[in-house]
Amino acid sequence: MTVEHSVPLLANLEAIPYLDPQGMLPQQFEGKIGVYAIFADDQALQYVGYSRDIYLSLKQHLVRQPQLCYWLKVQTIERPNRTQLENIRSAWIQENGAPVPGNQTEQPKWEQAIDVKAAMTAEELAQHQDPQLDERSQLKALKNAARRLEAEILEVLSQRGLQESLRFNPKLKETGFLDLK
Repeated sequence: MTVEHSVPLLANLEAIPYLDPQGMLPQQFEGKIGVYAIFADDQALQYVGYSRDIYLSLKQHLVRQPQLCYWLKVQTIERPNRTQLENIRSAWIQENGAPVPGNQTEQPKWEQAIDVKAAMTAEELAQHQDPQLDERSQLKALKNAARRLEAEILEVLSQRGLQESLRFNPKLKETGFLDLK
């Protein structure tokens, strides 16, 4: 015996600012299970995802794509049910009527740690790949590039008024990736 779950229309859900006037993410989604849609400043749908902790996922997306996280719509559910979550996500993507970039070609930028090597300056890349440097010096170049990129992300978010505490995973920096801890 199956229970049918109605899928709410994305258009009928209230758009919530990604950051409240105090510069905080919506705390009401901390520890909540559900589906969420992220919109750019112009209200264009950018990504639809689901999570066991919407708040933590929103935090990760904000760091990975700060220029595209301005509005969101959320549908929470009481118990984890992957089929239900996937059905809602699929319905919302279809309802959009056009491809959702974050669920197609741009998906890795939304769902995976930031690849520091892809964001290295020509000088940083040359230093990192210098065959005359030992492995430790090359690693140091990678970590310095990660720190620079982290500072750039935090500056963009600071300009947006973010007051939320963010902590990047220091171990990932050593491997050339940036993500929150």
